[in-house]
Amino acid sequence: MAGVTHRKVKTQEQDWRLDKWFRENYPGLAYGRLSKLLRTGQIRLDGKRAKANSRLDAGMEIRIPPVDDDATTIKDKPKKERLTISDEDAQMMRNMVIYQDDSVIVLNKEPGLAVQGGSKITRHVDGLLDALRGDKKERPKLVHRLDKDTSGVLVIARTAAAAKSLTESFRDRSTNKIYWALVMGRPELMQGTVKAPLDKEPGTQGERMMVSDKGKKAITDFVVMDHALNEVSWIAFKPLTGRTHQIRVHATVLGTPIVGDGKYGGKEAFLDGAVSKKLHLHARHLDIRHPDGGTLSVTAELPRHMRESWDMFGFDTGDESDPFADEEWSPL
Repeated sequence: MAGVTHRKVKTQEQDWRLDKWFRENYPGLAYGRLSKLLRTGQIRLDGKRAKANSRLDAGMEIRIPPVDDDATTIKDKPKKERLTISDEDAQMMRNMVIYQDDSVIVLNKEPGLAVQGGSKITRHVDGLLDALRGDKKERPKLVHRLDKDTSGVLVIARTAAAAKSLTESFRDRSTNKIYWALVMGRPELMQGTVKAPLDKEPGTQGERMMVSDKGKKAITDFVVMDHALNEVSWIAFKPLTGRTHQIRVHATVLGTPIVGDGKYGGKEAFLDGAVSKKLHLHARHLDIRHPDGGTLSVTAELPRHMRESWDMFGFDTGDESDPFADEEWSPL
């Protein structure tokens, strides 16, 4: 029986429920035993008591009390059965590839496709990665995630060494990420910085976030790229931290909820007429250290529903320069 251990939550485990984390990493630990360890405070998150439905953030420390080695250690974890991948899903995965080399694959993830499994989610990127294995012995690995309804750049590692390097890059914030969004209304300022700490909203099991002085630091730069009168605006967001739903909440802080984001904008996040009711948030561009050296820079085309909205409002995407690199850019 092992003694007390402490483990850090990995980037790819971000937003998992605590009971799922134990199910994945300690499959031999019975749920009843897990519940008792939680109820008695023997399992803790960052030194605090936790519940089975507590949501995880990357970097959190999990205290693990003594457990039976032969039943619960990771090395004894049975291999999970992989989902059977249909020809249609395999082709969909290949169609999403916008960059590939020996170490990295980059997808332009379509909206509505979950990155990982969860409650009632059986079809997701993680379960379909074998379609991208190619001639590699190793299975491709997730190194970060996007919300189910957010489209755009999603980086996949093709080897364990690449996964380690990419995960470290995301963790130390050495990446440059730019998101595009269509929002309701128009911010008071054409550019600036939102500094609003975020915490889980009580009673929502971590499904919603809220601004809270007791929350974790969350910072997002923004530039208004264009607007259609005062009805809608095209905003480029650059998150400097990586909190759950950060851009979506910070957009509401500006008074301009993202179009289609009923979770945070309510009824005011939807337009009448031909504008799609899907979430208009897209991971447009990413610069990240390549595991083999140099910088990997990738840009993902807008999904169909956002492209149609851009056309409808006459937004010109021809200029691909970084709005945050402009000499006139100066965050608040």
